Amino acid sequence: MRRTARLLTGTALAVATAGLAGAPAYGGGTGSLDVYPSTATAGGQVTVNTAVCGEKGTAVGDASSVGAGPFTLAPSTHEGEAIGQFQVPPSAQPGTYEIVAKCAEGNRQVTGDLVVALTPAAGQVQPHGSVKTGVGGAFGSDPVQTAAGVTALAVATAGGTWLLHRRARGDVI
Repeated sequence: MRRTARLLTGTALAVATAGLAGAPAYGGGTGSLDVYPSTATAGGQVTVNTAVCGEKGTAVGDASSVGAGPFTLAPSTHEGEAIGQFQVPPSAQPGTYEIVAKCAEGNRQVTGDLVVALTPAAGQVQPHGSVKTGVGGAFGSDPVQTAAGVTALAVATAGGTWLLHRRARGDVI
């Protein structure tokens, strides 16, 4: 039994080691470009960051898909990430745009998506109040009905407690 367990454990370790040896040491060009905010309006400022380029790595970003052009990602103190900023042009149309960053060293490239949304129209009325779903609320328009409901619940609770108490003592109802 022990011999079989040792053989299976050794085989599992060998397979795991071979799998790790075949994996790239540092992402190998895969990773993500974090875009903050992921949804921006035309004229807004956008920050991008990535850890793929290494702790002191730099990158060149490309936001030409949205019309912003190239920008630089510089090393930062935030968990070894390179961070850069660009401004969405005021003429940008609503849609989803791919933002690309290429590390200065190596062939690593990462992408992230930026969604450009319309700005709220001037004078647009914002919704307020409750939604009329037909279910009603805890406090309706008639305080007499609300008081009657609360009283009914209180009487039912007191009656149930009294019956359970009598039953626990063995009294016959």
